[in-house]
Amino acid sequence: MVKKIFYLFGFIFLLIFTFFIFNKKNQEKINNKTFYLTQKTEEIGEILLPQPTKILPDGLPNKHLISTVFVPQAPEKNWDQPWQDSCEEAALLTVDYYYKNQQPSLDQTKTDILKMIDFEKSQGWAKDINTTQMAILSSNYLNYKTNIVTNPTIEEIKKYISQNIPVIVPANGKTLYKENRYFKSGGPYYHSVVILGYNDNIQKFIVHDVGTQFGAYFKYSYNLLLESNHDFPKSDIKEDIDSGPRNMLVLLK
Repeated sequence: MVKKIFYLFGFIFLLIFTFFIFNKKNQEKINNKTFYLTQKTEEIGEILLPQPTKILPDGLPNKHLISTVFVPQAPEKNWDQPWQDSCEEAALLTVDYYYKNQQPSLDQTKTDILKMIDFEKSQGWAKDINTTQMAILSSNYLNYKTNIVTNPTIEEIKKYISQNIPVIVPANGKTLYKENRYFKSGGPYYHSVVILGYNDNIQKFIVHDVGTQFGAYFKYSYNLLLESNHDFPKSDIKEDIDSGPRNMLVLLK
């Protein structure tokens, strides 16, 4: 019965997809509808036909997920400053709340983000902070040990996640936009996401993407997320994001 329901949904999806493909006048809408339908198909498929976790030869499970509160960078959906550039703070708080097992209100989240920004201003930092500055903030303000991993691999990320250690990845949002159409204006040049899980069955990382209200447990393919991974460029110009080094920040208790 379950398989029949799954196949029926797949057939419906195929019909809708075919309809939009032939409607060439609305290409952007076609791309967006395809994106939304693909997301829903994956979600329903995982619910109806869940795959058991397996231990791989390297000792890691083939999938793992850390559950924690979602922290939007714009808690009140106001995208004026400072919220437009507060993805780094929201990402750090996502990990902080997880380690402290907290379920903050949106008002508390807003207050905590603003306090972090005040600390950054006291350091003379700009609105966008790089991974090194995020590490200093994590150490001096949030009291965590930190580790910056250069040129992280899929295996390194999976190893941390399987130990219930979230990781923060700075990224080119324009690249992420290829798989995340919830972004506005083609995605931000400089962004941060928190990787909370992975699934080898679909070859995707599971993240809290703080830059959209639909970012909780969002899925990015392994290769795309690594392609997007760039720290803030040395030129201090957002548009040069692809010249930034590939870094990953890990907060440790």
